[in-house]
Amino acid sequence: MKIVVIGGTGHIGTYLIPRLVVDGHEVICVSRKKSLPYQQHPAWESVTQISIDRESAEKEGSFGDQIQKLGAAIIIDLICFTPESAQQLVEALSGHVQHFLHCGTIWVHGHSEVVPTKETQPRDPICDYGKKKAAIETYLLNQAKENNFPVTILHPGHIVGPGWNPVNPIGTENPDVFKRLAEGLEVVLPNLGMETLHHVHADDVAAAFCAAIAHRGNAIGENFHIVSEQALTLRGYANAISAWFGQKPNLSFLSWEEWKNTVTPLEADETWDHIAHSPNCSIEKAKKLINYNPRYTSLQAIEEAVSYLFKQTKP
Repeated sequence: MKIVVIGGTGHIGTYLIPRLVVDGHEVICVSRKKSLPYQQHPAWESVTQISIDRESAEKEGSFGDQIQKLGAAIIIDLICFTPESAQQLVEALSGHVQHFLHCGTIWVHGHSEVVPTKETQPRDPICDYGKKKAAIETYLLNQAKENNFPVTILHPGHIVGPGWNPVNPIGTENPDVFKRLAEGLEVVLPNLGMETLHHVHADDVAAAFCAAIAHRGNAIGENFHIVSEQALTLRGYANAISAWFGQKPNLSFLSWEEWKNTVTPLEADETWDHIAHSPNCSIEKAKKLINYNPRYTSLQAIEEAVSYLFKQTKP
């Protein structure tokens, strides 16, 4: 089938597009052509690359029409961040596509309450990004219910893989934390280190999109968490990385009010965003309906990314 992937050169697209090609699909990658996939794959040679500046095209009101004219049976949108963007695509694509897949986020949930969090639990997002993504989800699922728009929404956790910095045990993307753990140096965690993070390897996210396409009948009109089997506490995460490097954990703890003064304001905001959510999401629905079975645990995905990071930084 002909598939258009919008934003296909990023974290997910790096793995998704080769998977789609190997599965026998004709693939069109729509991007601004300002970045390359994180990893090369022979499959990219058979991919049609089209350059569209989404922001400019949306301002002109032409983006949805440009995507529709590509004539694909399946559209995968990896970079939709506002309800207005979603609406423009839906209005242009209604009646013209067999399956529309949207990349959401587990940030549609706010503070974790009953865990593991299920897709059916009420939405109460606590940040602007989560609020916009939740609004997109509501709009798309309403379109599915009221107008039979063939949508599926996948909600990844903290995406990780070789080529970019994982969210670390203090809830930031600062790679120095991994270096300190590798050298047995002290790492200070906020509170008791019992807040959680829920990672997922980018290739497992890619596999989930392929699974949703393969199980289209079960996937349309549904939303799915796409994360690893289990979340990690900050403490457990730091202990595991220390052990991986053959070190004994050297952790200390400070209350949030004290801890936030040990990092930059930007890092403090990033950490707060993660620990305030403390995600811990269920994947039982995705397992049951689309046969989603992640290959990587959180730690396996992180270790692969950290190994790559250390190789790149060696003198």
